[in-house]
Amino acid sequence: METLTDTQNQPDSRNLAIDRVGVKNLRFPLRIRDKANSEQGTVATISMAVDLPKHYKGTHMSRFVEVLNSHGPVLDVHTISGIPAELLERLDAQQAHVEFRFPFFLKKEAPVTKREGMLDYEVIFDVDASRERTDFTVTVLVPVTTLCPCSKAISARGAHNQRGIVTYAVKFSGEPIWIEDLIRLVERCASCELYSVLKRPDEKHVTEQAYDNPVFVEDLVRNVAAASNLQEGIAWYRVEAENFESIHNHNAYAVIEKIP
Repeated sequence: METLTDTQNQPDSRNLAIDRVGVKNLRFPLRIRDKANSEQGTVATISMAVDLPKHYKGTHMSRFVEVLNSHGPVLDVHTISGIPAELLERLDAQQAHVEFRFPFFLKKEAPVTKREGMLDYEVIFDVDASRERTDFTVTVLVPVTTLCPCSKAISARGAHNQRGIVTYAVKFSGEPIWIEDLIRLVERCASCELYSVLKRPDEKHVTEQAYDNPVFVEDLVRNVAAASNLQEGIAWYRVEAENFESIHNHNAYAVIEKIP
């Protein structure tokens, strides 16, 4: 076989290391473990990168995709955690980063009529690894309803509410917690959760439930943080809430982070 020039391994004279180099926006079909059905199919958008020492001209981009494909389409937190370690070896690197971003679906019953519908949530698996340690973060983006306590307190009729999004990132001290359980933890902390199918009795129920459970954006992040503090196995969390205000042209925002 003809010997081809390996340009990436040629020396570089600029004496500058690169923090991260790799591939982004790689779409890959995969099956994720879930609590109810063993696994579900989805499509992930993937980023993978490593550091590049100053003496190398470039990295070998094809090796990122080779490593990904070598693990097959069934992935969980344990499988994904192993990918950065393999990148470190294959690419002679000291630091590696992998991000899997994908939609995760839950079947939800309407609260009164029990009509079923599918609701999607965005999930991110994020892994940073060195030769000595691996740092794994799971993030769930959970849409919720919030109702303004101030509006309820000062209004003779009704109170304004809005849809918000909670970005909840966690690191585990032991076994990972199911994605479904992280989502439910967040939803219980809002004025009301969201559904994909609502008939009139359901709409009445969720409207009244939100009215009976008003929360500021500050309340929302505090509620999630307090529930996280009671949850065994969570070593670190970051709770970020953003309300898409219905009576303002700006959003309300709050964040709490627990330092391990």
